Amino acid sequence: MKQMRAITVVLATLVVATVSGLVGATPSTAMGMFVGEPATFDPFTVNRHSGADGGSSFPWEVVVEAMRGVTIATQTITFAPGAQSGWHSHPGPVFISVSVGTMTFYEADCTATVRMAGEGFLDTGSHPHLARNESNATAINVVTYFAPPHTPKSQLRHDELQPLNCPL
Repeated sequence: MKQMRAITVVLATLVVATVSGLVGATPSTAMGMFVGEPATFDPFTVNRHSGADGGSSFPWEVVVEAMRGVTIATQTITFAPGAQSGWHSHPGPVFISVSVGTMTFYEADCTATVRMAGEGFLDTGSHPHLARNESNATAINVVTYFAPPHTPKSQLRHDELQPLNCPL
């Protein structure tokens, strides 16, 4: 009987912790729309460069590698003045292009990075973070997600609890 009571207490604690976690999550107030379905690519390596010998006026190089393949999805997200993404994380890196307005991106330690239209922000996705429009005008982000192969769009974002040291 004591063993049954102990199991019941453990299960009740797990239920309360789960419900508390969901209640403690910070929901998004932004409007997002995916551009089509996520696409899964086979493994690849791309190495591009240019420079004085490549006809470019400045040296440039980019290397992109997906050893086991990758899923890529694109989303356009509109942030009304004061709107925010809620605290969240991602299964892979996310490239964010601010196409209209100004956005502020917060890390879990509450450090902020401000980006304006025409600027980008690289979110490594591996930790809680928040995007917020702190201006008086609409802001629009074009977001490109990189995730493990065959990741459905429902798994490209994971709600997170608000960090205790960041009161946003």
